[in-house]
Amino acid sequence: MTASPTREAIPAKTRDALRAAQLYYMQDLTMEAIAAELKTSRSSVSRLLSHARDSGLVEILIHSPLEGPERLEQQVRERHDITAHVVPVPDHTSDVERLERVALTAARILAGFVDSNQRIGIAWGSTIGAVGRHLPHRTTHNTDVVQLNGAGNMRTTGIMYASELLTRFGAAFEAQVHQFPVPAFFDDPRTKQAFWRERSIRRVLELQSGLDLAVFGVGSPFAEVPSHVYQGGYLDAADYAALSREDVVGDVATVFYRADGSTDGIPLNDRATGPTFAVLRRAPRRVCIVAGRAKVPSLRGALRAGLITDLILDESTARELAGGPEPAP
Repeated sequence: MTASPTREAIPAKTRDALRAAQLYYMQDLTMEAIAAELKTSRSSVSRLLSHARDSGLVEILIHSPLEGPERLEQQVRERHDITAHVVPVPDHTSDVERLERVALTAARILAGFVDSNQRIGIAWGSTIGAVGRHLPHRTTHNTDVVQLNGAGNMRTTGIMYASELLTRFGAAFEAQVHQFPVPAFFDDPRTKQAFWRERSIRRVLELQSGLDLAVFGVGSPFAEVPSHVYQGGYLDAADYAALSREDVVGDVATVFYRADGSTDGIPLNDRATGPTFAVLRRAPRRVCIVAGRAKVPSLRGALRAGLITDLILDESTARELAGGPEPAP
């Protein structure tokens, strides 16, 4: 049993932020009254309240009676049998700003999903990279963060890119990070098979097969903010032609799929290093984060593949998803 930290062990800024938050949110004091009680300025109180929110000391839940995000969440839940978290974003917002706003909300929601003694699988990509920049700090114990797919390509080993992303998750949750030092795609399926027999690689594969929580986006070649796999030098012209022939609509952790969620017979998957969908579905909670309506075809395919238990997405994307064709049985 871990002992609670003493008052002296808690940073002064955290103590002040907690005190300000209790006065503001629990006792309804004004910022001026709090400033007087703490013998500081109103601007300092504002910064303390921001710190309380950003660090996870305070979580704010909004229950709206309006037919907005909550109604869309219900519609997505009824159509797809998943939990949806809809982020209010104006329709005229650019996909770049949309991504940042979804990522900020997703980071705070994720912090509530993470606990001690968990294995957390992270699939790198533009969306998850943005989430990593906004993660609040949460202390956990015996928690592992596991890279789900390799990141190397013809231009770079991918180690720096993947390491930076994973380190943010590890630091946020005080977790041990396990990198996956292989390319995103092998040139030859037989090379992949040989690597998968190595003990150092098998160790990571075993971690991936026993996840408690998986976090990923959906890759799409059609989005305004391109998925990293489509703009980072991972695919060549022959790869794109092969994906087109197979009617691929997107990928999760560099495993490609069609609109019906199927992956069989797609040659590039034989060389991909992401977990198979059967492995991914073993995780009891699988959180998908999506920003931008251009990703709706990819998202629908991932839903039909049964990959998602929790979905965090912007309002206009949710509206299109909720109003689209019925999901396949």
